[in-house]
Amino acid sequence: MSLLNVGARALLANQVALQTTGHNIANVATAGYSRQSVVMETVPGQFTGAGYIGKGVQVTTILRNHNELLTRQAAAAQAAQAGDATRAERVSQMQDVFGGGKSGLGAAITDMLNSLGDVIAAPTDITARTVTLTRMDEMAARMRSSAEQLQQIEYSVAEQLKTDVVRINQLAVSIADVNEQIARVKGNGQTPNDLLDQRDQLIRELNQHVQTTQIAADDGSVGVFVGGSQALVLGANAAQLAVGESKLFPGSQRQTLYFQPSGAGGASVSVELNEDMLGGGQTAGLLRFANQDLTEGRNLLGRMALSIGATLNYQQKMGVTLDGKAGGALFSTPADIPGMTGGNAQGKISFADSSKFTPTQFAASDYEVRFGDPAGSGVVTRLSDGKTATFADLDALREQQIDGLTFDFTNAGSNGERVLFKPFAGAATNMHMLVTSPRDLAAANPVNAAMGTANGGTLQLAGLRATGLSWDPALSQVEMSGSVTPPPSPAPPATSAGVVLTFADDGTFTLAGNTNPPLDMNATPPVEMSGPTYAYTPGQAIHIDGWSLTLQGTPKDGDTVTVGNALDPQYGDLYTRNAGNAGALQALRDVKMFDDATLSDGYASLMAQVGTRTQSALYAANLSGSIANNLEASRTAVSGVNLDEEAARLIQFQQAYQASAKMLQVAQTIFDNLLQTVGR
Repeated sequence: MSLLNVGARALLANQVALQTTGHNIANVATAGYSRQSVVMETVPGQFTGAGYIGKGVQVTTILRNHNELLTRQAAAAQAAQAGDATRAERVSQMQDVFGGGKSGLGAAITDMLNSLGDVIAAPTDITARTVTLTRMDEMAARMRSSAEQLQQIEYSVAEQLKTDVVRINQLAVSIADVNEQIARVKGNGQTPNDLLDQRDQLIRELNQHVQTTQIAADDGSVGVFVGGSQALVLGANAAQLAVGESKLFPGSQRQTLYFQPSGAGGASVSVELNEDMLGGGQTAGLLRFANQDLTEGRNLLGRMALSIGATLNYQQKMGVTLDGKAGGALFSTPADIPGMTGGNAQGKISFADSSKFTPTQFAASDYEVRFGDPAGSGVVTRLSDGKTATFADLDALREQQIDGLTFDFTNAGSNGERVLFKPFAGAATNMHMLVTSPRDLAAANPVNAAMGTANGGTLQLAGLRATGLSWDPALSQVEMSGSVTPPPSPAPPATSAGVVLTFADDGTFTLAGNTNPPLDMNATPPVEMSGPTYAYTPGQAIHIDGWSLTLQGTPKDGDTVTVGNALDPQYGDLYTRNAGNAGALQALRDVKMFDDATLSDGYASLMAQVGTRTQSALYAANLSGSIANNLEASRTAVSGVNLDEEAARLIQFQQAYQASAKMLQVAQTIFDNLLQTVGR
C-alpha cells in the first residue's frame, strides 16, 4: 500500500505541475499576469527498524513569481510616462496653431505693415487705403482664428479630463471589490495569485490616469492614495474624483481635480487637490497642459493681439483722416480685466486709457495678487516665472506699474486672500476691426513743417510724426498723452504762427510758440533738454509738445523751421497729401515690443517660445518612456511567461506524470499477485 500511496501522491503532484504550466502557457498574453510555479516538498518518512522509509511528495503551494518593488517602480514610471506623453501630444497640437508660412499669423502681420507702403506713396489713393484696411482685417481674423483653435483644444482637453475621471472612479470601485475578495479568502492560508494579479493590473491601469501610492493592510487588502495623502481606495471602500473649475478663482476656467470621500455627503466636502502633488498620469499631464502650456500659448497670442492693437490704435489716434478728423481706434481692445477671487477683494486692470499701460513692457503671463497683514498690503506675483512685487497699501499698488500694467483695487482682500488676473486671455478672441471706411485711415500727420524761405543752409526735413509724448512736471517723467483728438496735446493751435525753431551758427537753436521744453529721449530715463538754447544734432529727433521732428544738414545763422497745425486753414487741404502718420504706423514694425523683439519679429519669438516648450515636452516624454520601458522589462523578467521554459517544463512534468502512473501500475500488479498468492 505504501508504494501505491507514493505513486498516487506523485501522480497528483505532477498533475498540479502540469496544470500550473498549462495555466502559464494559456496566460502568456494576459496583461498583468505573473508566472506561477509549483512548490513541492517531501512527505515525512515512516520510521522503521531499518530506518525512515519515504512516503513520496506533496504540493506545498503555488508560488507567484512577483517582485513588489519592481512592480511599484514600473507602475510609477508608467504613470510619469503617461503624463509626459499626453502633455507632449497636446503641446504639439498647440504648436500647429502657431504655424508659419503664407497662411500663418506672422505673414498676416507682415502683409498688413507692408501694405502701408502704398498709402505712403499715394495718400489719397482710396484703393491703397482699402487694401491696408483689408490686410488689417485679415490680421484680426487670423488672431481670432488662432484663439478659436486654442479654445477647441481646451474643450477637447476638458472632455478628455471628464472621461479620465470617470475611468478613475470605475477602477477605484474595481480595486475595492478585489480587495474585498482577497480579504475573504486570505484566511485559508494560501495566496490568491490570480486575484493579486488582477488587482496589480487594475492599479497599473489606474496609474495610467493618475499616479498613486499603495500601502498594504494586514487583511491582504491594499490602500490606494492620490494627491499625496487622499485615500482613493481603503479596504472595500472607494472614494471618487471629480474635475471642475477651481473654487479658489471662480471664472478663471482653471481646471482642477476634486477628491470626494466615500460615504454620504462626500461630494459636499470635496477637497481641491494640489496639482503639483498629483505626480504622473494622463490626468496630471492634461491638467499641466491646460493650466500651464495652454495658458502660456493663449497669453502669448493675447499679448501680441493686445500690443499690436493698442500700439496701432495709439498711433492712429495721433493722425488725421482724409476728411480732416481725428483718427479713431483701428482695433477693439478690452476696457478692463476684472480680478477673479472667491473672497471680498474687488480689483481690475484697466485698458480704457492708453496712458494707463505700456504695451512694450507686457509679459505673457497671468498675475496673482495675494493680500497679507496689515490689511491692504500684499504681493503681486507674475505666474509665468514667479517674479514678485510687494505693495504696502492699495494706493501704492495703483501707483506701481508692473510689466506695463496698473492694478486698480476698490476693495482689499482679507489676509491670505488671492486674486487672479488674466489680462491677455481673451484679447485675441475679441479682436475686431473698428474702421471700415478707407477715408477714416488716419494717414496724415496732425502737424506740418516748413523750411524758412530765407534759409541759407542745407537743412532738410527727414521726418515728422506725432508721438503724444509730453512732460508731466507733477510726476517728473515722460508720459504718453491720453488725448485722442488731434493735434496731440499740446500741439500748435489751429490758427497761429506755430512753433518756430531758429538756428545759430554754433549748432544750437531756440524755440518760440512751444508750450513745453523739448525732451531728450536719448537719456535714460528721458529728461527735459536744458535750454532755452538747445543743441542740434543732425539726424536726431527733436521731441516737442507731442510730436517729433528730424532734420538733416547744416543750418546757417537765422535759418528757421516752422511746425504748425496741419488743419490750419492757411495750409488748405495739404494734409490730404501727407502720409506722415502712415509712415509712423509702418515704422512701428521696428519697435521692440515682445520680450525685446520687434513687432515684425514678434511672431517668430512666439513660435520660438512655443517650439521650445514643445521640444522640452517631447524630450521629457522620450526620457520617461525609456525609463518606463526599462523598468517594465525588469518586472517582466521576473513575472513574465517564457514559452520555451514552459515547454521544457511541460515535457519534464509530463514524463514525471507518466512515471508516476507506471509506479501505480507496478503497485497494482504487485498487489494483484499478492492477492492471488494469498487466495491459494
